[in-house]
Amino acid sequence: MTPSWHQMLRVFGRIGLLSFGGPAAQIAVMHRALVEDRTWLTEQQFLRALSFCMLLPGPEAMQLATYAGWRQRGIAGGLLAGGLFVIPGAIVIGILALIYGTYGQLPLVQALFVGVQATVVVIVLGAMRKLIGKALHGPVAYILAALSFVALFAFALPFPLVILLAAIIGAIWMAKTTAEPAAPPNLTGTARVILIGAAIWIAPLTLAYLVGNTFLFDLGLYFSKLAVVTFGGAYAVLAYMAQTVVQDYGWITTTQMMDGLGLAETTPGPLILVTQMVAMVAGLTASGPMLALLAGGMALWVTFVPCFIWIFAGAPLIDWLASQPRLQAALAGITAAVVGVMANLSLWFALHVFFAALITVELGLMAFIAPVFSSLQAIPLLLALLAAALLWWRGWGLIPVLCINAALGLIFHLSGLL
Repeated sequence: MTPSWHQMLRVFGRIGLLSFGGPAAQIAVMHRALVEDRTWLTEQQFLRALSFCMLLPGPEAMQLATYAGWRQRGIAGGLLAGGLFVIPGAIVIGILALIYGTYGQLPLVQALFVGVQATVVVIVLGAMRKLIGKALHGPVAYILAALSFVALFAFALPFPLVILLAAIIGAIWMAKTTAEPAAPPNLTGTARVILIGAAIWIAPLTLAYLVGNTFLFDLGLYFSKLAVVTFGGAYAVLAYMAQTVVQDYGWITTTQMMDGLGLAETTPGPLILVTQMVAMVAGLTASGPMLALLAGGMALWVTFVPCFIWIFAGAPLIDWLASQPRLQAALAGITAAVVGVMANLSLWFALHVFFAALITVELGLMAFIAPVFSSLQAIPLLLALLAAALLWWRGWGLIPVLCINAALGLIFHLSGLL
């Protein structure tokens, strides 16, 4: 049964408001809302779509939401679902960027989100437990998940290479299942989506060029290029972005870049919203609030319009790909690797929440971050334990737990304990 627009608005609006904590937590929230609480997607549809989105440049969680909306109500549904995933975070980032550019640090806001971060760690752990049981079948899948985690965490291998190797190993070694034949994809429709989408994508760039606004044109062109190479989500390109926007373009300082990343990590929506933060702070520095708003709008447009193009062009191919035995096995390999990718992102996030200082450990070819145990932060750990007790033991809902821990983080800050 096709959900009504009211149901779509309520469900995907709630997903957007709860999309804290990076892709692992966001995917967990969507799985609960779309697969467990409702039957809008089956387990296999969800995992196939997730594997497909992991292959695409851009934030995979946002693209997964767009696919889920497209699956229910076509392109309009995809626009609604993807838009609601981004808009709450974009509004928050826009407000914080204007305040930050004017007043600097935001300790109260950061304290408020300490409790949110601690809760998100618990959400991620619960999601990982469920995902391992549902996505990994057979020894090869478990080995692929473990190897993917080690390749990313300890060896910092490029994300596309990890996914490619997982697909090859899956196609060769993983057990094949008989798939029902699917209708061949409509490549004419795919080509039409790409052409129309590309014209919409470059429209503001063209306008900035015609009116002679060099700053907006350069900024839009840079973030357009970035949108094409963000394989594996924002983490894969943050180091590159930090170097280029600070050293090459001089739009912001290193401190501003780190503050922007911190705010993006503690607000709803994909982490790649840091592009909006960077653009707005750069616009404030260059001219003032008006240019900041235009710069933020430009960054959002050229970052997320491509995500809709990839999904609307590629979503009709997902079921067809899954009906091809060899490709289905490759997607199963990618799904196993996704578990390792999520585990890596989850560990990265947890380390940054619970420890104030991290070091890089080098052992031969390996180089990975490790905590300085003396820098353990007691308050986030205490809040995480509280969240685990309320969510897992008492069975409380996610929203009240988030609100309680956010309030406690603010109280600890005001009392001088945080």
